Amino acid sequence: MLEGLKHLKDYIDIEMFQKIQDDIAAATGLGIITCDYKGRPVTKHSKCAEFCEAIRKIKGYKELCEKCDSRGGLEAVRTGNPYIYRCHKGLVDFAVPIIIEDQYLGAVMAGQILTEEKELEKLEIMVQNVGNLELKNELLTLYNKIPVIQFEKIEAIAQMMFHISNYIVGEAALKMAQMELNEKSIKFIEYEKTQVELEKELKASQLKTLQSQVNPHFLFNILNTISSLALMENAPKTREVVCDLSDMLRYTLKKVDQIVTFQDEIRYSTSYLTLQKIRFGDRLDFSFDIGEGCKKIKIPFMILQPFIENSVIHGLELKENGGTVKVIAWETKENLVINIIDNGLGIPPYKLKDINKVMEYKEIEGIGINNVRQRMRYYYGDNYSIDIKSRINSGTEVSIILPKHL
Repeated sequence: MLEGLKHLKDYIDIEMFQKIQDDIAAATGLGIITCDYKGRPVTKHSKCAEFCEAIRKIKGYKELCEKCDSRGGLEAVRTGNPYIYRCHKGLVDFAVPIIIEDQYLGAVMAGQILTEEKELEKLEIMVQNVGNLELKNELLTLYNKIPVIQFEKIEAIAQMMFHISNYIVGEAALKMAQMELNEKSIKFIEYEKTQVELEKELKASQLKTLQSQVNPHFLFNILNTISSLALMENAPKTREVVCDLSDMLRYTLKKVDQIVTFQDEIRYSTSYLTLQKIRFGDRLDFSFDIGEGCKKIKIPFMILQPFIENSVIHGLELKENGGTVKVIAWETKENLVINIIDNGLGIPPYKLKDINKVMEYKEIEGIGINNVRQRMRYYYGDNYSIDIKSRINSGTEVSIILPKHL
């Protein structure tokens, strides 16, 4: 089916059109049928002449009748007006084209009548009769029943049917166009409504952004007040904790989705472990062994802390005697190599196998490392590696290799 091709059935109520066709046939004595642009009937035949019904039953003559209708319809399309002609048996027929927006949708085929002899001679015979079919007995009787109508009246009926059929289809096309316009209007209104809602959400987001800019200032002012109070009360440990927390918050709030130096990451991780040591006391020790050249290497924000947090929470927290977290980093010609080592409880073999195979951290390992992995993939593509080795009750070692240049 060609895109955009219109079909007569899309425009007319067939049942209603059939009724009008039947009424016109009854009033005029004409046989009428409506076909689509391919010549296929879309209505039933109204008042088909008995003579024509009998002729169509004779072998080979039905095809002649259809050929006449087809050629008559083509002439109507060519002229854009009703076309009156004679069939292979000399009867008068006419085709009324149905055209919408310069597209031929079909035709109303009518006739099966006779007219004055002088007018008959002027009409084109669409298909010449093949063979000699003599009208005898029953056929002759049926032929004599065919009504004779003045040619002027035939022309008037053809014009009337042309206007009626095209008006009906035109009105239907107008209604369809109006419906399409209404649908587009509804979609446009819905689109505008969506735009308004999006603008509201944007303004709300902008307001939240402004609020998020105000709240940290308030928070840091409070932390500075607590730090000053701890100093006045001679509580250096409390002041140290507050300062570490303040540094962590400041780093987190300022560096989201940014590239930082490895030294910044080490400073942040140190603050995190210092705070954890306040909690764990002697049960937690940590150390950093960082090559001097590594410190200025640029890396994505916060890729160390989630691994260090896993070592503390999953490796050492449940271990009675606690343990140690070591962060070691060095550089090769092309890469930055980072090892995070703990002597905690370790990861069960089935979990470790799943982690290294699928390279996804499940809920037990926390969503933080999944986030780290996604950001690494964003910045480095496949040009990075994370390898995890672990033994039960012996600890875990995470090895991260990153390109030195983003």
